[in-house]
Amino acid sequence: MSPKRRAVGRPRSEPGRDLKADILRISLELLDEGGLAALSMREVARRAGCTHQAPYHYFADRESILADLITGGFQDLATALREANDMSADSGVRAAVAASGRAYVQFAVTHASVFRLMFRPELCDETRHPDVRAAGRAAQAELERLTSIVFGSRANAALAALLWSEVHGLSCLLVDGPLATRFSDPRARDQHLGEVIDAFCDMVLHSGLGSGQPGRTA
Repeated sequence: MSPKRRAVGRPRSEPGRDLKADILRISLELLDEGGLAALSMREVARRAGCTHQAPYHYFADRESILADLITGGFQDLATALREANDMSADSGVRAAVAASGRAYVQFAVTHASVFRLMFRPELCDETRHPDVRAAGRAAQAELERLTSIVFGSRANAALAALLWSEVHGLSCLLVDGPLATRFSDPRARDQHLGEVIDAFCDMVLHSGLGSGQPGRTA
């Protein structure tokens, strides 16, 4: 009697293996190595050592893999920004601004492949993947919270964009721009990041833009 054929779409993996986690890990490796062009369901399956149909057991298509990675990216970013914002209660506004800026840029540099995906809406239809929208809004809420911490009752969308532009622009320069090659040494990059963040804090908090609450900017 011939052996039973494996059901289409069923993962071929050893007991206890988290194939979904492996698929996401391998997808990140492919993005690191060759960008979006390198990521395909077939190549993920090949590297995972499973049937070509096995990834479809967890993800409907490549976009669904991207959606999972993007959602996780925004969730991690929101957590990092929340922790930075929480510093304002005990350490003051300047500490919160500096910590938030560092958290944003460090996330971008450390998770460059995901960062490149997160702000490209054409890659992921949010109507198909509502978790992406929810995670993005959570990160946005922390940016708006920081804006209120810094500017108080004068906080608005323009000032939020000012804060965001600084850290996002610096992130892009360090990830894919000219600063990526200029500061290939992590120590030199971190030193430069600190200098830029300090200068930005000075510009915002000592130019009349900030809330100017006594004892809050130290």
